[in-house]
Amino acid sequence: MKKKLPENVFFVGLLSFFGGISQDIFIPILPLYLANVLKFDKEFIGLAEGLVTSSASIFKLAAGFIIDKFGKNKSVVFLGYFLSMVSRPLLAVFTSYFGVIFLRFLDGVGKGIKDTPKDALIAGSTESEKRGRGFGIVRALDTFGSVAGPILLFVLLYFLSNNSLKYHYIFFITAIPLIFTLTILSFFVKEVPITKDVGQNTTKGLSLKYYMFLFIVLLFSLGNSSDTFLILRAQNVGVTLLAIPLVFALFNFVYASFSIPLGSLSDKIGREKVIILGWLCYGLSYLGFGLANNSLEIWFLFAFYGIYYATTEGVAKAFIADLVPQNNRGRGYGIYNASVGLMTLPASFAAGFLWDRINPSAPFFFGSLISFTAIILLVFFTKFKT
Repeated sequence: MKKKLPENVFFVGLLSFFGGISQDIFIPILPLYLANVLKFDKEFIGLAEGLVTSSASIFKLAAGFIIDKFGKNKSVVFLGYFLSMVSRPLLAVFTSYFGVIFLRFLDGVGKGIKDTPKDALIAGSTESEKRGRGFGIVRALDTFGSVAGPILLFVLLYFLSNNSLKYHYIFFITAIPLIFTLTILSFFVKEVPITKDVGQNTTKGLSLKYYMFLFIVLLFSLGNSSDTFLILRAQNVGVTLLAIPLVFALFNFVYASFSIPLGSLSDKIGREKVIILGWLCYGLSYLGFGLANNSLEIWFLFAFYGIYYATTEGVAKAFIADLVPQNNRGRGYGIYNASVGLMTLPASFAAGFLWDRINPSAPFFFGSLISFTAIILLVFFTKFKT
């Protein structure tokens, strides 16, 4: 009889489920609000989203060092979700350029400081041979929340379709699921004590293989702009405002459905091979977004794009846990999360620039080209031994 994964993994996934509901009510509506209501141009939206994510990334790094130093994950995760709960509703009130950037920055800080300790909680709650499945379970629960979020958004848009304040009401509603998240975190998630791995020198730096993998991921991230542009592309091709949440729900449903089996597959055949599969899906889907010329194609592409997420999000973080001993995982995840986040600035700015200065297809052709280049490097990486 197989040993079950610790219940802590389920509760971390459950708090992520409610967090996913909030985030994915918010994400599909935000770029439409910025572009259609506040009339911000695409270049500013790309710059703002990239700047917010990249600036907040330093907090991912700081969170990693804090949890390694003090061994406390839960309190940092709590603060992260709390900042998101406060900042999202206030977008209905503060609508200036400065106000929007500040609130997006605050939300980004919340995401930044919660991601690293949450990853450390999952890694510390699972055995090495089941780690891919553990991260897959959390990603699946998180993403099923992200299925429920857009469906709820669709219902809200339907009933508020003639209300001029519909965006404002929706922003306030995003805070409600995060109340459940903070409750689950406070009463059900257990802290995971950090133990030093036998034979490991705590002052020793991270391995060469870790940094090689990080370099390749950063190259891939240069072509991986904010998903805001996918939503704008959907509208650009002809998907209606009411249908966009359902398209996003389809994407998240595919993502959630494949997260556990693909995470388990990485336990069997190796993380790198599954990541290569994911990046291939990314390159093909971005090529499709660049070529798309009708709304039906967008539905198929969003579904296919969900497979990319399922093969990379949890699997890459499980691979980091394989490369880094437990007493340095905060540092390892912090550097990884911060570096990937920092790359969002040039990636998103470049996407906005290419959209405005060339055409709406250009950012997606660029992202596809970068992903295929990264795949070639990752294939060579799989041959490296250290």
